[in-house]
Amino acid sequence: MESEILKIENFSAGYSGLTVIKDINLSILKNKITAIMGPSGCGKTTLIRCINRMHELNREAFHKGNIYLDGEDIFEMNPVLLRRRIGMVFQKPNPFPHLTVYDNVLAGYIINGIKLKREEKDKIVEETLKKVVLWEEVKNKLHLKGTQLSGGQQQRLCIARVLALNPEIILFDEPTSSLDPKSTVEIENLLEQLKDTVTIIIVTHNISQASRIADYVAFLYLGELVEYGKSEKIFTTPENPKTEEYLSGKFG
Repeated sequence: MESEILKIENFSAGYSGLTVIKDINLSILKNKITAIMGPSGCGKTTLIRCINRMHELNREAFHKGNIYLDGEDIFEMNPVLLRRRIGMVFQKPNPFPHLTVYDNVLAGYIINGIKLKREEKDKIVEETLKKVVLWEEVKNKLHLKGTQLSGGQQQRLCIARVLALNPEIILFDEPTSSLDPKSTVEIENLLEQLKDTVTIIIVTHNISQASRIADYVAFLYLGELVEYGKSEKIFTTPENPKTEEYLSGKFG
């Protein structure tokens, strides 16, 4: 039975008095991949930045409405603890340049001052790198800086860094836009495997990618949620003409 993990209610947000997303109502289901699509500037990235409270790091940012994680109001949580439960992977791979592959996986523990024994660290690093199908490629390179890996390997390392903290949700902001086709396929395959243990929300401009991997699709336009539903329904018989126009390439 499908269960809700994240609920967004009457939610609006923006910067410097400009409203970017307007009165969004959306339920995200557990252990599913939800793709957020729409043309540039429609509010996709703003929405996911609000979900793990990165939006408010901008002094000019504002929001109103509610977001609930497992029934808890995220704006009443400690934001640092929230970001352990809702991790984020960005458009460009961003391993910490001064850290080794090994320490990049453990970066969340290091930053939060969580002490671990060496055998605990070794176990987390190996198990997490295996989850992102990177262990065999880097097990003899753990001493290298994370930035010395290929682009696709760096992005999987960044996913490992988030996964190491056992989040409930991972937000992906165009995670394959800077990768070659082979690395893109590797990341897409990885996301489909990961949804067994974590809920995934992915912002993508790539309509084909959304159709390949998403279970549910949310289409935003000019800051408003135009349509939301199961992927196959959205891509075959969308209800809103604006959704059909976007999917057919009439704008974007």
